[in-house]
Amino acid sequence: MHIDDINIHEGGISRIDSRTTKGWLVRGYKNGNRYSKLFSDGKLGGKEEALKKAKIFRNNLRARLSEIPNKPRCQKIVSRDKRNQTGVLGISKLCKNGKGDKQLGFFSVTWRPVKGKQKCTSFSISKYGEKIAFKKAVALRYEKLCEAYGTEIATRIVGKENIEKYVKNTELEQAPYGASILSS
Repeated sequence: MHIDDINIHEGGISRIDSRTTKGWLVRGYKNGNRYSKLFSDGKLGGKEEALKKAKIFRNNLRARLSEIPNKPRCQKIVSRDKRNQTGVLGISKLCKNGKGDKQLGFFSVTWRPVKGKQKCTSFSISKYGEKIAFKKAVALRYEKLCEAYGTEIATRIVGKENIEKYVKNTELEQAPYGASILSS
């Protein structure tokens, strides 16, 4: 069947005129499932009669599909990405040019507090040292993910090994980020 053999008639009904198939195709979609039926001109006594039956079927299908409850949309939880260099999604080690030829390293942390909105902050490696700056970045990312998605999903995103290794570290007890995580 070639794309030129299909003509859209009206919502949910398409005309198929190929070498082997002539008729009306009714389609409906709900929760990722497709419902379809072909109304053949030859079997139903012509093009007009097939269209009448297709419209009746389409209207009944729409009524049946409207009775099916919408399945909640699920977001895929991504916890690994081979391009990530730090081992924790949402945390990147970056450098920017400072005064003169000085390179300023930092860990950038991103998170989404609500759908469609992204926040970002960073922790300076020269100010905290690489180890502490990374620990603060992991702690903040985990804290923000807990606020947005809950502890269970946040733990899956950040990775249990990262939380145990970096967030639940005694050095972070005095840190501005991580204190609330350690107390829970």
